Amino acid sequence: MKSTRERILQTLLNNPKSTINDLAGSVGINAISVRHHLNSMLADGLVTSEEERHGVGRPRLVYYLTDEGLERFPTRYFRLANRLLDQLKGALPASAIENLFSTMAKDLADEHARQTKNLSFEEKLNFLKKLLAEEGFIVEWEKVGDDYHIREVTCPYLQVGQEHPQVCLVDQTLISMVLAIPAQKISCVLTGDNHCTYVVPMGKQLEMVNE
Repeated sequence: MKSTRERILQTLLNNPKSTINDLAGSVGINAISVRHHLNSMLADGLVTSEEERHGVGRPRLVYYLTDEGLERFPTRYFRLANRLLDQLKGALPASAIENLFSTMAKDLADEHARQTKNLSFEEKLNFLKKLLAEEGFIVEWEKVGDDYHIREVTCPYLQVGQEHPQVCLVDQTLISMVLAIPAQKISCVLTGDNHCTYVVPMGKQLEMVNE
């Protein structure tokens, strides 16, 4: 069963610019309780409000979801992304699609090149962890022997990747670009593994990076 907060968010998704009384009627609670939940969601950045003219008299306050609030309902975005990629695949060769995803990652890495220029390798790993978190990943890394393993605990591309595995090039390319060493994928959720894991091989390549 959905919580009251979730029901309010769902109502705002289906009926943007609802008043407190609208929400109270839809969710089945009193206006005071709705106001309490809305204040909490306003503070969390999930909803926002504005005044709206409605006939004669004072304007009324209406509420609607922010971009962050809309992201609580990602199914529609996944559907749109899959449709767009289906169209692209029908119009472009596979190599062009792969190049598109790789270029996206390279552009993101280039944006942060100055911030990583003088970092040690493990500092780059920590920077990469934060950068991927901004993209929706939860990432952990550890040193295993002479190599480094990067494990993606969660992946925001999972649902899209099930139909369009080329999207995995985004994170793999980004990891390789930030670390300046090609990352090798050794496990993938799309093939039944629990996590996507990349190995960054060390040795002479690491010596070159740290020179």
